[in-house]
Amino acid sequence: MFETVQCFFAGLTQIFTFTTFSLMLLGIAIGFAVGILPGLGGPTAMALMLPFVVKMTPVEAFAFLLGMACVVNTTGDITSVLFGIPGEPTTAAAIVDGHPMAKRGEAGRALGAILTAALFGSIFGAFMLAIAVPIVRPLVLAFGSPEFFMLALLGITFVASLSGSDTLKGLLAGGLGLFVATIGLDPVSGIQRFTFGQTFLWDGIGLVPITIGFFAIPEIIDLAVSGSSISGGKTGSLGGVREGIKDVFKHIWLVVRCAAIGTFCAIIPGMGGATTQWLSYAHAVQSSPNKERFGKGAIEGVLGPGASNNSTLGGSLITTISFGVPASVFMAILIGAFIMHGIAPGPDMLKPESKGGHLSLTYSFVWIVVTSNIITVGMIFTFLKQLVKVTQVRGSLIIPFIMILIYLGAFAEKNAFPDLILVLAFGILGWILEKLKWPRPPLILGLVLGGLAESRLFLAMGNYGISWLKRPMVLVLMALILFGALYPVIKNRLKKKREDAVVEGGPSQDFVIEKRKPNKWGAIFAGFIVFVISLALWESRNFSVRAGLFPWVIGFPLLALATTQLIRELVGTTKKRSLIKTSDEEEHEIPREVVNKRTRDMFIWIFVYFLAIWLLGFAIGGTLCCFVHLKFGYKEKWPISIILTVCLWAFIYLLFERTLSVPFPPGQIFEWLGWAE
Repeated sequence: MFETVQCFFAGLTQIFTFTTFSLMLLGIAIGFAVGILPGLGGPTAMALMLPFVVKMTPVEAFAFLLGMACVVNTTGDITSVLFGIPGEPTTAAAIVDGHPMAKRGEAGRALGAILTAALFGSIFGAFMLAIAVPIVRPLVLAFGSPEFFMLALLGITFVASLSGSDTLKGLLAGGLGLFVATIGLDPVSGIQRFTFGQTFLWDGIGLVPITIGFFAIPEIIDLAVSGSSISGGKTGSLGGVREGIKDVFKHIWLVVRCAAIGTFCAIIPGMGGATTQWLSYAHAVQSSPNKERFGKGAIEGVLGPGASNNSTLGGSLITTISFGVPASVFMAILIGAFIMHGIAPGPDMLKPESKGGHLSLTYSFVWIVVTSNIITVGMIFTFLKQLVKVTQVRGSLIIPFIMILIYLGAFAEKNAFPDLILVLAFGILGWILEKLKWPRPPLILGLVLGGLAESRLFLAMGNYGISWLKRPMVLVLMALILFGALYPVIKNRLKKKREDAVVEGGPSQDFVIEKRKPNKWGAIFAGFIVFVISLALWESRNFSVRAGLFPWVIGFPLLALATTQLIRELVGTTKKRSLIKTSDEEEHEIPREVVNKRTRDMFIWIFVYFLAIWLLGFAIGGTLCCFVHLKFGYKEKWPISIILTVCLWAFIYLLFERTLSVPFPPGQIFEWLGWAE
């Protein structure tokens, strides 16, 4: 025990040498830039930096790389809250309630809350790493492939609670995400599944373009429709930051629980921040007595993902260090650094140096994670006043920049232009889902968990046959899935009965019960889903058992759910419509014809940006379209239009093309003319 404590403090002293600490600060700076720019990707940046750690000592190398990894999620939360664009896929859940708070003028409160929760989560995850490394091995080995598959379904079911009163739509969205995850080459047989002959779909559909399109496109359309700044003209004082910090301590047990969810779920390979953020958000929803506030700016919906995201690094490190099994993409790259320095992750990492191990190095990871997050959060709080002011800039000045960021972020993940098409397609789908009041988060989680669920299902069937359904832990998880699916339905039924009893008990002038009538657009969309799923299942009839197993297991129940939803839309439901408008609704009520015109105009501009980038490339087409949008679309003055356009050109050309060497396509016109390099 004494030797373990000695190694614990030796890890602390190792990171505060001048060289090690300087390299950690450099990693933090790189991670800050990567996290705040949508689409660049923390794993990509870490992979690019990997060759530079060869000449470093082990502790210097891991201080540099882990310093970078620690910052990405924290800074990614900033763009998620301020602009509704996830800086990283692991920060998408922060948009759901964080961005509505920014639009209410509470950006300071949202950022104060999420940054403080993130700091708490990172410290929690780091110290769980310190105390859990020796005891985690039996825990992970207790779960087999059947349990992992059921855990994936359990996550989808719980996140379906994000749909509020309509769990069926949440389950449908989650199932659609799982089905979308089957697009691409089957990893074992190599059979093409739903690729339509397009080679760029062989690798499947990337998470980044879908996430950006799903959340950013609807938000930018709403911003254009409002005709104001992100905060809607509400200025909100910086004191909101202090209120956000107080919110963390007010909801401290929620923060602790969500940090624990992030840490312990991340121990399971494949369950990284992209998954745990939604599980924590679902927990925040389910544990709240007022679920209707979520999605509209509930502070708990900010605290949950914030605490969970930053605690996942500690959980992922537990699996990587103990077993040598990378629990995430970050960890897979980190193992490359282990190999470069001749260190084997596994039991040796848990032994003191006196016994030929690297326990001091392991504990240095704890201190690196804690120190990096303290420095990062402190640095962000220093400049938070300037960051919050961004939400008060009028939309006409920032919409062109956000449009470029959307397309840059989509392209930067794989350096593939077709990903821009995916952004358009899923942006339109996200806007439709928002208008029809379908939840979007379950679909994203389904996409994240799809690969993990499919591989575990195949292994479960191969190793146990159908008998895996009888395993005790599988039965327990199955019961939890049924509970998660049925509990919201039963609870809403009881709530509706109570409300109906109140209405029948006496007259009310506050609301009116509308008659049951079909929902035309809802029925059209549900019918479209039924058609697409039926077509996909018909297409899969020639798949081998290996390639078709997961699409069939997911597809047929999904078809049944979609058909049920179609019938519901055709039959219609009774609705309670309020006759009293809130002051907020009265203040921001925009005539329907104005809303329709602005929405149509914004869709046109979204396609114009795409065409300009396709024809002329990012540097020329993107900046030219930005100038035209500013000067002739929003009637901005010549000086400001020119200055902002030049800044955007420098951002794209000097930073991305020259500094980061992102291989942007030259533009189709230059290809036709033979001028492309």
